Amino acid sequence: MSEDQIQPNRNRFYPEIDWADLSQDQKLVKDASVEMFLKTMELISTFHPQLNSGQLLEVERKMAITKKLPFEKWVTKSFAKKARAEENEKRKFQRDRFIRSWKEWLSLENTQQALLPIIVVVFVSAFIGWSSGVSKNSCNPYFEQNLDQSI
Repeated sequence: MSEDQIQPNRNRFYPEIDWADLSQDQKLVKDASVEMFLKTMELISTFHPQLNSGQLLEVERKMAITKKLPFEKWVTKSFAKKARAEENEKRKFQRDRFIRSWKEWLSLENTQQALLPIIVVVFVSAFIGWSSGVSKNSCNPYFEQNLDQSI
């Protein structure tokens, strides 16, 4: 609904509130609740055309008393859900952009030419380190002395 329909009906559903004292977030929640009131009243009048204006006024009065907090809670949850969805979409976009930039970088010819020697050097140094260190530890007399001393 437009703001032109919501603002004139603020005092109809919230007569006890001074709208100038509310924060912007509170105004948004209350305005959305007023919109829910108006849409609910529209649905009631659509599906129950036999109700006269006095009966509709009584339904509106009862709704204004009993449905304020549930409507406000629903609106607050709806706003939070919408904010979470926007945040998730933003994260997804950032993740996709990050992955795309890495794919573009890896697809460059210069990158591919530089990565092959780096990978070879890493594997060769890992093999040399393993063969000179770990493989000879089982026959190292220092380990056997340390085991005897610790017991």
